[in-house]
Amino acid sequence: MDELSIDYQLTAEQIDSYRRDGFVKLPHVLSQAVLTEYGDEFTRLVHELNSQALPLAERNTYGKAFLQIPNLWEHSEKVKTFVLCRRLGKIAAELMGVGGVRMYHDQALYKEPGGGFTPWHVDQFYWPLSNDNSITAWIPLQAVPLEMGPLSFCVGSHKLLKNRDLSISDESEQKIGRTLHDYPKSVSPFAAGEVSFHSGWTFHRAGPNRSDQMRAVMTIIYMEDGMRVAPPKNESQQRDWDRWLPGAQLGEIIDTYLNPVIYSARD
Repeated sequence: MDELSIDYQLTAEQIDSYRRDGFVKLPHVLSQAVLTEYGDEFTRLVHELNSQALPLAERNTYGKAFLQIPNLWEHSEKVKTFVLCRRLGKIAAELMGVGGVRMYHDQALYKEPGGGFTPWHVDQFYWPLSNDNSITAWIPLQAVPLEMGPLSFCVGSHKLLKNRDLSISDESEQKIGRTLHDYPKSVSPFAAGEVSFHSGWTFHRAGPNRSDQMRAVMTIIYMEDGMRVAPPKNESQQRDWDRWLPGAQLGEIIDTYLNPVIYSARD
């Protein structure tokens, strides 16, 4: 749909807010027509590719938090059109202040009715990347009221260095929660068409889904065009290197078939 190739006009205030707070929520990024058109395809693939068979009550905290299906764009040309679109990629580049962005990977995060909370964490714990220029677009496919578990953020936490070495778990919820006790939190619903962007080092979490509807969310992770592979600091980073950066060499600029340029100011 043409909307995906049309630039979203960021304001200086929105860019400043992202760089100060580590996240920003942007209104009216996507129309209901686009959410419906592409959301149906995301949902179809989530059901088709989901391998989680355990009932909610029998899963651990991570398993209760969401159904997580990565790289839908490898399975659908329609999804590929969405996740590689200029509109969202240009927002990511402008918020970070870089000349271009590449795909790291996408993932659907569907929180089932009755699904549990998502513990405090930072995303870049999982990524073997050489600098901090990474950003995630969190794209709800419907309005997300508080009872459905919207993403929430610790304001300015991308500047904090403590507890960055924790994976998503009960331990991260407890340890990070104690660290962030005195810092302001942003907890608010998402309107339909609203999209948030947060830094790879911003601490964030989500509440449980207390509604009777699926909380359907698509995410796209962008990295700076020119990012290099950093030495893995944990097993998760090694797995991510093997899966999302196939053939990329340590210390070299990432340029693989799974990491295409999504937006470049030179184009």
